[in-house]
Parts: sequence; structure tokens; C-alpha cells
Amino acid sequence: MSDELVFHFDIDGEDFTSAGQASVQIKKNLRQLGLSSEIIRRVSIAMYEGEINMVVHARGGVADVTVREDGIEIKLVDNGPGIENIEQAMQEGFSTASDEVRSLGFGAGMGLPNMKRYTDEMQIDSTVGVGTTVIMKVNF
Repeated sequence: MSDELVFHFDIDGEDFTSAGQASVQIKKNLRQLGLSSEIIRRVSIAMYEGEINMVVHARGGVADVTVREDGIEIKLVDNGPGIENIEQAMQEGFSTASDEVRSLGFGAGMGLPNMKRYTDEMQIDSTVGVGTTVIMKVNF
């Protein structure tokens, strides 16, 4: 593969039933490219967790997945409330999800930790009241 491939997804933050569709689609796309099942698994888990976070906390956003010769970059951007304390948000089990969201089976506080666990690099840039950008990389 000599060129970059970019897959763009608009994440609908108003509909929990569509949450996860982008990660399912990227999984299909990566399979078609013939990537290893381990790479596909890691990317799809990280993508799913990020996608759910955007639905739960930020009323949606956008995701761009770039496939390069040396790996895959996942960039998630939202205009949500931002993350007040990134260090605290990275702790397993910490969640600011509402009781309603928890009753739907989300908000267990594993999203960001799992995103970090399944990627080789993760960078979070967040401003309260403005939004959050997360960039993750999975190396080949």
C-alpha cells in the first residue's frame, strides 16, 4: 500500500441505536484491505470505545481513520463539554455518564482506558466548554 486511505465518519450523538456503526464499517474496510486480524481487532475496539464516548458525552462528532504504510491513525473530534480532568478520566471505572446512560449499559468508565490499551499511542486534547480531540495510532 503506497497511498494513504482516509475513511470519514459522522457520529450521530442523538441515536444510541446507531452507536458503533462506524467501528463496524471500519472493521469491514480493514478486512477488505487484507490487514491482520490482530490489527483489525485493536483498531475496531479503540474506535468503538471512542465512538461510544462521543455519543454518551458529546452528542456526536467526527471520526477519521487514516491507513498508512506504517500503521493506522484514528482521529476523533467532538464539540462536547470537554474533559475537566484527563488524568482522572483515564482511571478505570471513572465515569461522568448519567444514570440514564448507565441504565442502557454504557458509562462503565472503561472507554478511555480501553482506547489506550488497544493502541500504541494516544493523545488527548480537551478544552472544557469547547470539545475534545483524541488521536490514536496502531502501528504495523
